[in-house]
Amino acid sequence: MKITFPHLGNSYISVEPLLEGMGHEPITPPYGSKRTLELGGQLSPEVICLPFKIVLGNMLEGLDQGATGVVMIGGWGPCRLGYYGEVQRILLEKSGREIEFFMLEMPRGNVEKTIRLLHQTFSCTRPQKFWRGCQLAWVKLEAVECLESLALKIRPREQTRGTASRILSKYLKEIRQAQGVRRVKDLARKAQGDFLDAMKTNTGAKVPKVGLVGEIYTVIEPLANLNLEERLGELGVEVVRTISLQEWVRDHIFKKLVGRSHLAPLMRSAEGYLHSFIGGHGLETVAHSVDSARANLNGVIQILPLACMPEILAQGILPQISRDYNLPIMSLVVDEHSSETGFQTRLEAFVDLLERQVHAPHA
Repeated sequence: MKITFPHLGNSYISVEPLLEGMGHEPITPPYGSKRTLELGGQLSPEVICLPFKIVLGNMLEGLDQGATGVVMIGGWGPCRLGYYGEVQRILLEKSGREIEFFMLEMPRGNVEKTIRLLHQTFSCTRPQKFWRGCQLAWVKLEAVECLESLALKIRPREQTRGTASRILSKYLKEIRQAQGVRRVKDLARKAQGDFLDAMKTNTGAKVPKVGLVGEIYTVIEPLANLNLEERLGELGVEVVRTISLQEWVRDHIFKKLVGRSHLAPLMRSAEGYLHSFIGGHGLETVAHSVDSARANLNGVIQILPLACMPEILAQGILPQISRDYNLPIMSLVVDEHSSETGFQTRLEAFVDLLERQVHAPHA
């Protein structure tokens, strides 16, 4: 079956071999654009959040490319993500599209439904092929996130503007095309050398470091965050990611399968500010903001979609963390009407504050 899926940053590089391992042909939609948002917005309820609209737009573009099925992650808890897939399936059917819709989520007691979904998803492949697909997908995800983190470190220190982004783009294309685990690892090592060469004569540069927190989709997806990480790098700021897709997979799939929770360390970090799980990445936002302060980062930026309940709750707590740790924290709320000019102006003002802090005589 030809299956499409929504973008989330560069995760498509690992999703493709995973779907191939399942015996399907992946149909990767185009990179997110204004057209993506327009398509998703036309079918979406007006008051729904930005990630929903972009994800639906990705699905529509993938279906336009010949896909006959859609795969979407599910979830449960206070965050509305758990409803996304079902609502999107209904909207796509109402638009006249006949598709297979696969919701990937942890089973909640409905064993028969889970077995049926697994049979639909994996019946057309051999176990060995599926295992190789999983291995390749995981190694590619590790390599991609490693190189993205290096780009965040190098970009504010590079000798020629745009070097880090060009290196990252080059190796992401090669990793996407790689068909073996060893080849992916070799490419990752080679890319690390190229990144280090880009800043060889500028290793001592003192730049502000900012922790990036917030709702996972707006943190990772460039269309949703208006290329926030790249903008900050070009302004001379090193971005420290606090959210990782590898960690998300470990926490929400592997740990749940064996009955373990990932919340304990987060609750310890958030102690005194937040005492329970509030859905989405609200707890992570509070905990990682505290962790950023304790790691002596120069500031924190929270990015969230308009009307995201868990992040709104976290947003109300961040000013107290800012006061307690004397840590500049800025919240950026995004929707389809966000102005790039206003966004850039706020970033420049925040970075100016951080630079004064970094270069102050007592620093």
